[in-house]
Amino acid sequence: MTSGSNVAAVVAITSGKGGVGKTSVTVNVALSLARLGHRVGVLDADFGLGNIDVMLGLTPENHIGHLLAGEKSLADIVVRGPLGIEVIPASSGFQSITALTSAQRTLLRETLYRFASRLDFLLIDTAAGISDNVLETLRLAERVALVTSLEPSAVVDAYATAKILTRMSPQTEIGVIVNSVRDNDEAALAFKQLDVAALRFLGRTLRYYGFVAEDRAVRDSVLVQRAVVDHLPQAAASRCFRILASRLAGLGRGPGGLRLAVGASVPEPVTEVSQCA
Repeated sequence: MTSGSNVAAVVAITSGKGGVGKTSVTVNVALSLARLGHRVGVLDADFGLGNIDVMLGLTPENHIGHLLAGEKSLADIVVRGPLGIEVIPASSGFQSITALTSAQRTLLRETLYRFASRLDFLLIDTAAGISDNVLETLRLAERVALVTSLEPSAVVDAYATAKILTRMSPQTEIGVIVNSVRDNDEAALAFKQLDVAALRFLGRTLRYYGFVAEDRAVRDSVLVQRAVVDHLPQAAASRCFRILASRLAGLGRGPGGLRLAVGASVPEPVTEVSQCA
């Protein structure tokens, strides 16, 4: 299958450990990109336990499981969310697609090409961990945003994810987002641990995409099923998400396919991101 030059930039957002806010990052960065004027799509790739639709207050009738089973088309499953973002929802408790077959992986890739052809950005919210589904999904993007927190277990699991991804696809750029921290100093500490380990043991460097401030507004927004950038746009976390979106928008796009540009520069984090704290 050929790909055109108008295929979206694709970013996979993942984490080694569950509970670090990966889906919150996906939702809020997606809406922040849309507010910048970009056409944005989101694939909920946590196929068996998806919750993008829940976080956005959406009630889809169909989901990715119906498409992968051959029951529905792409047009049947896409739902429109806030600010016009388009969402491919995942199922919840649909065990049959927690381990995709080769044919289903091919169908998923072809579906994403069609979906991406009308977008500027496609964000893929993976499941947590390093299952086959997660690793196959990460193959679709040249840039992976690895979300972690300050917890030692989260940092260790983030490094494990970076290690496996590097062995599987060494050309893939890995950027780090440190979630729910007090300030840039805390985020820099977590990032440095990961980056030093990656350079020493994997022979590569990681990129620092930024951090999200610890903010009760995020929890309050989840409870009302709205993204914090939409519900409380002046909250500290909302400002951080807007900075992350601006950075991703500046990374560039590859010549085609589900790939982003290689080697695009990322702004230095300290001066800009410190405004979030």
